[in-house]
Amino acid sequence: MNICLYTSNTKEKFDKLIGRDNITILGIETSCDETAVSIVRNGTTVLSDILFSQIDTHSIFGGVVPEIASRAHAEKILPLIDSALKDAKLTFNDIDAIAVTYAPGLVGALLVGVSVAKSLSFAYNIPLIKVNHIEGHICANFLGANSNLVPPFCAVVVSGGHTAIYNVKDYVTYEYLGGTTDDAIGEAFDKVARFLNLPYPGGPQIDKLAQSGQANINFFKNQKSISSEFKLSYSGLKTAVINYIHGMRQRGEDINLPDLCASFTATACDLLIDTVVAAAKKHKLKTIALAGGVAANTYLRTNLPIVASKQNISVVIPPHKYCTDNAAMIASRAYFAIKKGQDIAGLDLNAGIV
Repeated sequence: MNICLYTSNTKEKFDKLIGRDNITILGIETSCDETAVSIVRNGTTVLSDILFSQIDTHSIFGGVVPEIASRAHAEKILPLIDSALKDAKLTFNDIDAIAVTYAPGLVGALLVGVSVAKSLSFAYNIPLIKVNHIEGHICANFLGANSNLVPPFCAVVVSGGHTAIYNVKDYVTYEYLGGTTDDAIGEAFDKVARFLNLPYPGGPQIDKLAQSGQANINFFKNQKSISSEFKLSYSGLKTAVINYIHGMRQRGEDINLPDLCASFTATACDLLIDTVVAAAKKHKLKTIALAGGVAANTYLRTNLPIVASKQNISVVIPPHKYCTDNAAMIASRAYFAIKKGQDIAGLDLNAGIV
């Protein structure tokens, strides 16, 4: 039956959108611990952007508890949708498409967003667009002041468990150039922060401490070199930092937290910066776009443009609010998919399956 794929005439509506000049999209993001809803026009203009953060809820556990995250999404998602529509002074009659993150992420959390999006698509007969969370992060660079960014460019996604470098050939075509072979940079920050008993989320805590410290600790005998295949590894650095802390504690020596955090941050980010710039240079890409939660890191935001400029490469960085999980980036990604006639989904859309 057609209802298993598309509701009513949504496929016909989707096809008509491809040639439209103005497209208004409602985006939904529930991949982890942020419940987010946004309305974006033409992939770049944010009409409303609502987010409920669960940081306070999960901080007592030192990390995200999937079941608690899912329950919070279920409680908050519908009120947030109402708020987003009110802020934009729109109704569902003004929404041309509904975009939802379907993967990757916590399956229970994703399921809430996907279920709500499918229900709204069915109830209001609005085309549903599936969005990959990582590709959404890349499209955060098209929002607001960066709306004049045009592919091709090099994108580095540093989000949660992901550290990956892409050649963004056009708005919907991404070529993987390299990335982590084990821990992502964000994981390394979080695990070291937890070992130091810093509050959750750990990355921002390390960033704050690093700004008052000196990068004067060498965790390796030999400096890490850039991989010719642009591979990255943060498991070894994480272990080296933890071993350093162990050694200091065993000897009864005081740990200078700001210096430790500054040294760890510089070591982690310098390897990433040098690798990304080398990848962009090799593939003759004149722009690098940062994306993901670690893109909010002060050292990375400051030093990547400095290093890249020496190779005549420019750097685009989203505002802090679009680095972490948000729904505006999901709606933006959906817009570019629509213009290419891609990624329409139906009532058979599954959560968590890439």
